Amino acid sequence: MRRLPTAPSLAPAFLALALGTAFLPLSPFSATGASAQEARTPREPIISVSGEGKAAVAPDMAILSLAVVRQAKTADAAVSANNTAMSEVLAAIKAEGIADRDVQTSSFAIYPQYRQVAPKDGIEPPQEIIGYEVSNTLTLKVRDLEKLGGLIDKTVKLGVNQGGQIEFTNTNTDEVMTHARKAAVAEALAKAKTLTEAAGVKLGRIMEISENSAPPMAPPMMRMTMAKDSGNGVPVAAGETSYTVNVNVVFSIDP
Repeated sequence: MRRLPTAPSLAPAFLALALGTAFLPLSPFSATGASAQEARTPREPIISVSGEGKAAVAPDMAILSLAVVRQAKTADAAVSANNTAMSEVLAAIKAEGIADRDVQTSSFAIYPQYRQVAPKDGIEPPQEIIGYEVSNTLTLKVRDLEKLGGLIDKTVKLGVNQGGQIEFTNTNTDEVMTHARKAAVAEALAKAKTLTEAAGVKLGRIMEISENSAPPMAPPMMRMTMAKDSGNGVPVAAGETSYTVNVNVVFSIDP
């Protein structure tokens, strides 16, 4: 029986190729070579510091919250009573010279009121609605602070019986924020100089800087449920509003 000729084995050639490839030098432009070079490159020494700057200024505007709350046996009656009182309050606000753009309804809600009935024999009786409460809240921007106390007094007399939260602020904060930013950067720079001098190294260039501004810190908000007739209105002290800026600065360290 005649044997057919067999093809020569290619295994030695593949083995040689594989061995040869395994020992090829890495190209400096290959991904693996680049990673190896980056790993061998020393990281640039840096120093990271933070600074805080504050600036205070007298406020020139107040944001005031006033609410009218009325109760009645039916929702319709409660809404009607609330509407009557709120209409008088809005008329008084307009008479004080508050612009329409500075008056906004921020909340309107209707709440059912339930009779509290104790459980009997461990059974909870169904709740019974005995009336409704309607709340209508206004948010005002008072740009003339001299009118603030009289405005609160007048609106309470006309029907406002809840709210009274006051937040003092400023219409333009550019200048005061600039002072706060400069103070924050100056504090960060002073810290960096102190740290590098103590470590015996030289402070280099700024590599990164970021800012985080905090909300203005105003005097504690006033709260009222009723106001008394003080003749010239509710006494109000505006004080100062403090603005805060925090910065994070990264410097290089020179050899």
